[in-house]
Amino acid sequence: MRILVTGANGQLGSDLVAILEKSGHDVLGTDRMELNITNQEICDKVITEHKPEVILHTAAYTAVDQAEEDVEAAYLVNAVGTRNVAVAAEKVGSRLCYISTDYVFDGIATKPYHEYDNTDPKSIYGKSKRAGEVLTMSLCKRSYVVRTSWVYGQNGQNFVKTMLKLGRERDVLKVVNDQVGSPTYTNDLCCFLADLIQTERFGIYHATNQGECSWYEFARAIFDEAGISVRLEPCTTDEFPRPAPRPSYSVLSSLAIRTNGFRELRNWREAVSEFISNNSN
Repeated sequence: MRILVTGANGQLGSDLVAILEKSGHDVLGTDRMELNITNQEICDKVITEHKPEVILHTAAYTAVDQAEEDVEAAYLVNAVGTRNVAVAAEKVGSRLCYISTDYVFDGIATKPYHEYDNTDPKSIYGKSKRAGEVLTMSLCKRSYVVRTSWVYGQNGQNFVKTMLKLGRERDVLKVVNDQVGSPTYTNDLCCFLADLIQTERFGIYHATNQGECSWYEFARAIFDEAGISVRLEPCTTDEFPRPAPRPSYSVLSSLAIRTNGFRELRNWREAVSEFISNNSN
């Protein structure tokens, strides 16, 4: 299958390219220099030239706190850029898979959000990603929207890498214990995406590793798996104020994965164990 990946240098995009190529697909990985999604003419040109059967759109503005001040930049990438990709995809008949986020919800639930719950983003980042969802589904008939959360992988910076580094440098760490979600290992997410895009089961999906934890519990598991001895202290969100509001509960239920006959991603703790084992050196 001929596949184009936007944001191919990013944490998820780079793993997607590697996994898809290993599976025998013809993959074109593009970064900002090769495909500036905010330029409609460039989008049309690149996508028309390559005529991919599937576009995996991972490129995004992800600086959650910075977006509160840099509003136009967030919408330029996450909304306008996504519109450009969707319009070009529709012109050449490509399937389009847009990667979204748990931040499209209000984060005040007491049970996992499923795909058909009403969205109500509270941050500029969340609002701009929700705009990208709407544009994807409105402008490209053959589209998937895949929401995920707390992503970590081999490339780029993420919570697991940060904890491993700090755990080796410090004796005591404070980690927030009143935000609950589901960690997601890029390898597991990529395997689901590889299966999804070979079908015509279009729609919205929630794809995270199963189970839930707080950031404090996530950190505790990381240190346990890595054999790092550090005193870990729980704290509240209010002790670490940030410009953008964080969801207190943003666990995503994989209802659509189950009802469409796909296999759910494994438990988050099992995935963390594998990641730590593969990166122990």
